[in-house]
Amino acid sequence: MGSKSRQLRTGFTTGACAAAASKAAATILCGSISARAGGAPEPCSPELWETVMPKQVEIPFPDGSRHLFMIHDAGFTLVDNTAWASVIKDAGDDPDITNGAEIRSDVAIKDDHENAGLIIRGGTGVGTVTRPGLSVRVGAPAINPGPMRMIHEAVLEARKESNVLGMRGLEVTISVPEGERLAKKTLNSRLGIVGGLSILGSTGIVRPISTEAWTATISASMDVARAMGHTEIVLSSGRTSEHAHMAHYKLPEEMYVMMGDYLEYALRAAAEHDFSRIHLSAQWAKMLKIAMVTPQTHVRHGALDTKKVVDFVRALGAPIDKDASEFNTAREILDLLLASPMNNTGIILSNVCAAAKQFAESFTNGIPVTIYLISYEGTVIALHE
Repeated sequence: MGSKSRQLRTGFTTGACAAAASKAAATILCGSISARAGGAPEPCSPELWETVMPKQVEIPFPDGSRHLFMIHDAGFTLVDNTAWASVIKDAGDDPDITNGAEIRSDVAIKDDHENAGLIIRGGTGVGTVTRPGLSVRVGAPAINPGPMRMIHEAVLEARKESNVLGMRGLEVTISVPEGERLAKKTLNSRLGIVGGLSILGSTGIVRPISTEAWTATISASMDVARAMGHTEIVLSSGRTSEHAHMAHYKLPEEMYVMMGDYLEYALRAAAEHDFSRIHLSAQWAKMLKIAMVTPQTHVRHGALDTKKVVDFVRALGAPIDKDASEFNTAREILDLLLASPMNNTGIILSNVCAAAKQFAESFTNGIPVTIYLISYEGTVIALHE
């Protein structure tokens, strides 16, 4: 079977990895207590370590399934009754920036807790929520409710399997050693998550090249914008178009939402959030796709047909005499328009924006959309309100 027909491999979320590491650490902690109660050697000895150190753990997932995780590293500190373990995240075939990251959990006995509860904290490399609108309160570690439940269930399962009695409170600290560095490659700061990564994953499974991560970020960004009191939102198809709009209009950062290629989803989500106006910023190729009624603008859903583009812009009044076959890319068509000695280029570009506006507003339940066309040099060259 050829490589093109190979099924893409799924992976595990940071939340699932955190739960697995937590179960491993809790297993070490409980095993150490049981061994010492039976008169075994001290926890640092090789004999005891072999009995309490799990090479792998199996944890429950939200859908009722169970999955096995290999333990990357682990340890135990007798002085403060703390065990720790880590898992290396495998995101499968998804291009996840956290793929290969070490997810660590420290589990400690805290006899000073008022009850036999379980406290879950964020450590090094786990971000802190600083803006309202997310599923986690301001000031709390950026560990979403789904992963919180998975960690809780995994640790309680370790206690049950170890049959340790009399242990009171446990404190679990999740950390990602490289989290702060990796977070700079994400949109966390836009969401008000500072100092590290979010521990995510409602299902525990990462599905490669899925829309889930994108659409979740789009919705979360809009939640934050509304919670911050904004009634308008700016959607952009990429970094250049977003930065160009930011530089020109200087709106607050939390108003900007990177929609990528998910045009229809982003517009419908903005309507559901009841924004009073939507601003949409994109470069020429993406703008053409919108104007030519393409709800999903990724190239895998079809590359632009330059003949159709030429026919389209000619219908809008573009003075193109060259045969359509002479153009290899949409950008060449834009370059020709911008170099035209005629004075109607601005009108043509505005007409493209008007067509994009008409299509965009078909998804917004009457909410107006302002369209901004961004040059490849990163400036606003046309708009339509």
